[in-house]
Amino acid sequence: MSNEYIISDEKKEKLIGILTEELPALRAKLAITQEELCEIIGISLQTYSSIETQKRKMSWNVFLSLIMFFTNNDKTVPVIDSIGAFPEELKESLNISNR
Repeated sequence: MSNEYIISDEKKEKLIGILTEELPALRAKLAITQEELCEIIGISLQTYSSIETQKRKMSWNVFLSLIMFFTNNDKTVPVIDSIGAFPEELKESLNISNR
């Protein structure tokens, strides 16, 4: 596997932090509950709630699930773009082209 598509642990931590801070606002833009979002991304309400309240660190897999969800919604993709939570290097590593 080529090293050009590896995202460093430091970069992952930064991206997770950026997204975590915006979770309540992103959910509000879509007018969905924590329960609804948990069902969509496949995690427990307890896990999600503790992530959103910053009592628990988000895993990279949960981060990727949330990024995919929020970048596929017209109401939230501008926020994701503006906060820098889904940089080009990550899109390239996931082989995702611009929308």
